[in-house]
Amino acid sequence: MKLAKLFLVGHIAALLFGLLGLLVVIPNLANFASDPRAMKVYALGMSNGGATHMIFGALAMFAFGWVTVGRAKTIIFFLVSFFLSLTSELVGTGTGFPFGNYAYTDFLGWKVMDRVPFTIPLSWFYLGFAAYLLGRLIAARIGGRESLWTLAIGVWLLTAWDLVLDPAMADPGMSVKFWEWHVSGPYYGMPIQNLLGWSATGLLYMGISRLLWREEISPASLTGRAWFPYAVYVANMVFAMALSLSAGLWPPVILAIVAGVIPAALALLPRGQSAVPVPEQQAWRPIPGK
Repeated sequence: MKLAKLFLVGHIAALLFGLLGLLVVIPNLANFASDPRAMKVYALGMSNGGATHMIFGALAMFAFGWVTVGRAKTIIFFLVSFFLSLTSELVGTGTGFPFGNYAYTDFLGWKVMDRVPFTIPLSWFYLGFAAYLLGRLIAARIGGRESLWTLAIGVWLLTAWDLVLDPAMADPGMSVKFWEWHVSGPYYGMPIQNLLGWSATGLLYMGISRLLWREEISPASLTGRAWFPYAVYVANMVFAMALSLSAGLWPPVILAIVAGVIPAALALLPRGQSAVPVPEQQAWRPIPGK
């Protein structure tokens, strides 16, 4: 866990560094132009900042999974999520299916086939893995067909992230855009097709990973460690929410909190504690005089 925690610190630090650059430095670049050291940091951030937080995020969740749920499950989830999401993104940027017609800019690292930054599948992996583990813990409280609940909740949490991520990252008012839409849609310029494609891609790689595992993750393996995937999830939510607020987009922030941050927090409840308090049953006692 020490290595996973170290990567998590790097991930959060890179997210904060990115926010500082996007919200403070770039809009006020003229104020730093006379400082050579500041300009070197600026150049470093522009060339590597977008990719760094995704690399650290992937390393953090990979190390965490290795320790908690086992190396086999972690490797399977990584490979399936990486290559399936990369395929979806390559098809998407080439044909417009399943996400809509869009293209990535040059701020997220070198591109596979000159279309999809190599970091994008890494983000699908680490956020999807965090969402799945949180979903697993919540599903254990619901009971019943827990694998189905895990998939449903995991996909829901993953899609909730996109509710605030896409409006922020592609907003025309942002000083730096990470991708651009070539079609217009009703959700802050984003087509509803993107949300459907996002959910379908997440469901596909989570479902295939679960089938290849042949057994579900035991909630006991995550006991006392639910804070880790939740920290990864919330850190990325906060990053996207800060960008949305800077662009004046507050409704996606509310949606992300209500649909993502709050439900995901149910995974932090101690095992055996229900999300809804259940009155304690009164012990049977003989009625006096009977």
